[in-house]
Amino acid sequence: MNAPHPDLSALIQLTPEWERLQLLAYCVSLNRNGGEVGDTDLVRLRELQAAVDALRSPGGIWEQVLGERLTPVEYDVLVAVAGPEFEPRLGWAYQNLQGGQKDPWPSRALLHELFALEPHQGESLRSALAPSGILRRARLVAIARDEAWQPLQPESGLIARIAGRRWQPPAPPGSEPVIGAATWDDLVLPADRRRMLREFMLWIEHRHTVEGDWGASWAGGPVALFAGPSGTGKTLAARVIASVMDWPLFRIDLGRLVSKYVGETEENLNRLFDAAHDQPMVLQFDEADALFAKRGEIKEARDRYANMEVSHLLSRIESHRGPVILTTNLRRNLDAAFTRRLQMVVEFPRPDVEARATLWTRLLPPRAPLAEGVDVAELASAVALTGGQIRNAALHAAYLAAGAGVPIGPSELALGIWREINKDGRECVCSELGPLAVHLPQECIDG
Repeated sequence: MNAPHPDLSALIQLTPEWERLQLLAYCVSLNRNGGEVGDTDLVRLRELQAAVDALRSPGGIWEQVLGERLTPVEYDVLVAVAGPEFEPRLGWAYQNLQGGQKDPWPSRALLHELFALEPHQGESLRSALAPSGILRRARLVAIARDEAWQPLQPESGLIARIAGRRWQPPAPPGSEPVIGAATWDDLVLPADRRRMLREFMLWIEHRHTVEGDWGASWAGGPVALFAGPSGTGKTLAARVIASVMDWPLFRIDLGRLVSKYVGETEENLNRLFDAAHDQPMVLQFDEADALFAKRGEIKEARDRYANMEVSHLLSRIESHRGPVILTTNLRRNLDAAFTRRLQMVVEFPRPDVEARATLWTRLLPPRAPLAEGVDVAELASAVALTGGQIRNAALHAAYLAAGAGVPIGPSELALGIWREINKDGRECVCSELGPLAVHLPQECIDG
C-alpha cells in the first residue's frame, strides 16, 4: 500500500474527530425525537473519545498543525467549526439540527447541545469564543456577533493549515504585495548591520519561547526602523526578512491611508491593523517620516488633528502583533516618542568601494557579454553610487548594448551611470565620472 500524500496525512489522522462529531450529532437527533442511544453507539463514542484525546495531547497532531495548545473546550469548538469543510455530512447534520438553516456552520447554541454541556458550563463556551480568546485572536474561528444563534465559521487560514495547503493572508486594506523573494546573500551590507537584521529576526522567531515559556511581558511588533539614503537596500532587507519567514511582504500605501478629512486617517489605520494583527505577514511603511513625523506646535485646528493622527498611529503600532518595518531617508524628522517604541534601528550606509564592486558584479546581467576593458573595480571607484543606482545604471547599459547588438562596454556603462546621476535634477559635469568620462558621447560632454 502506498504511503499517503504528505498533505493528506494530517487529515487521515484527524478522521476520529469528524466521526465523533457525526456520532454526537446523531445522538442529539435521536434524543430530540425521544429515542435512546444504544450501547453499541456509547461504546464507539468512548473509543472515539480516547482517540481524540490522543490527537489533542501535547505534541500531538493538532499542536503540530496549529502551533498552539488549546483547552478541551477550545478544541471542541475548533473541530466542530472546521468539520464541515472536511466531512460534508457534518454540514448537512448541522443544517438539520438548526431548523434547516442554510449555513452549514454550527452556532454556539448547537455546540452547547452537541457537547451535552450543563447550563453553568455554557460560560466556558462563551469564554472560548471571546475576542480575546485564542480562537478569535489567532484567526482560527470567525463570528460576526456574540449571539447564541450566530453561525461560527472557520477562518480560511485554519482550513489551509489543517489540509496542509500553503496559505497566504490577503493584502490588508491600504497595502500592496511586494513581489520577489530575496536571501541573505543578496544583501551587501557591513557585517554589523547584517547582524542587527538577524537579531531583529530573533524577535519574530522566538516570541513563543520568550513570552510563552519564559514569561516575559507581552510586547507588540516587533518594529524596526531602516534608515539611510535611497537605494541602500532597505526594501531588499525587508524582502529578505519576509522570505526567511516565508511570509508575504506588504508595502503600505500612505496615499490610501492619509486623508484630509478629520477622523478618516484613524479609520483607515484601524482597518489596516485590524486585518494584519497577529497574521503571518510583514508590513513595510515607506517614507515613514511622512506619517510618523514630529508633532508640531498647535497653531490651528488642523494641527491638533494632525498630532492626534500621529498619537493614534503610535498607539496602534505599539499594540500591533506582527513585524513592522519602517523605512526613511530622513530619520531626524521622526517623532522621538515613536523611536522609543522600536525594537531595532538599522542605519543603511552608502556602500564603500569594496561593496560597490560586489554590487556591480552581482547586478550586471549574469549572462550578458562584457567587452574587453570592463573593469568592475574601476566602475566601483569611479562614482560613489548606491546599490539602487548601480542596479539602474547596469540595466541601462545592458539595454544600450542589446539595442546596438554589442557586448556591454565602457561606453554603455559610462552613459548608464551618467543617466542615473542626472536623475536628481542637479547640474552634473562629466568629470564626476572620473576615468569613465572619456567614454561619454560628445553630446553629453557638450551639455
